[in-house]
Amino acid sequence: MVFEHFALNVREIEKVVTWYCKHLDLTVVSEQKISPYMTFLADSTGRVVLELYSREDAVMKNFKEEHPLTFHVAFVSDNAKRDMERLVGVGATFYEEVHKPDGSHLVMLRDPWSMPLQLCQRAIKF
Repeated sequence: MVFEHFALNVREIEKVVTWYCKHLDLTVVSEQKISPYMTFLADSTGRVVLELYSREDAVMKNFKEEHPLTFHVAFVSDNAKRDMERLVGVGATFYEEVHKPDGSHLVMLRDPWSMPLQLCQRAIKF
């Protein structure tokens, strides 16, 4: 089997989609303009990785209450420090950073809606 996507029920879906597309280079490949606003986002390779939707009749996580290691959305970064500074400048908040013994640099942020967002500058590419 091949992984298709990870889905999240979010508030303010239009704002969330716009922010992720503008600041993380995601692209909308399919969207439903009526409730539940299912929106599929692809990364810069064109692969769909994330579905965002907004259903008031389903549980919406309070991301602020979740530890970032419960779940997070992670992106490859060529320069985690620079990307961290850029994203903090447009509404993300810093949580922590880790410099691994192999030279990798991992940065945990929260997007403007508090969803955990990780930047992965890997010394060894997976």
